[in-house]
Amino acid sequence: MNPILAEIGTVFIPVRDVETSRDWYCQLFDISADGDILFDHLYVVPLNGPNLVLDSKIFSEANVIQTPLFHLNTPDIHQAYAHMVQRQIDIVTPIEHDHWFNFKDPDGNILMMCQC
Repeated sequence: MNPILAEIGTVFIPVRDVETSRDWYCQLFDISADGDILFDHLYVVPLNGPNLVLDSKIFSEANVIQTPLFHLNTPDIHQAYAHMVQRQIDIVTPIEHDHWFNFKDPDGNILMMCQC
């Protein structure tokens, strides 16, 4: 029996300042930022699926995510795009193929929004 599960447990994101990033990501998802910062450098953003772990200990310019490692889901890509524009989030691509676009978090990590 293979002891390795076919699932992702969590995704780590390098961030400069864990408190600032916690607030930004929690605002992005409209969730409370009331969780604990662990070991002075980790914050777990609870999601439906793999959680995001914001980690200031692993941050360096070299570790900033240059291409999306995952995508966030939306039922309406145009509404999500307009929402990001309204919140003045740095969008780096237009909506492509009427299906997805990329944007940056405050540390420059490239993330993807995709219509599910």
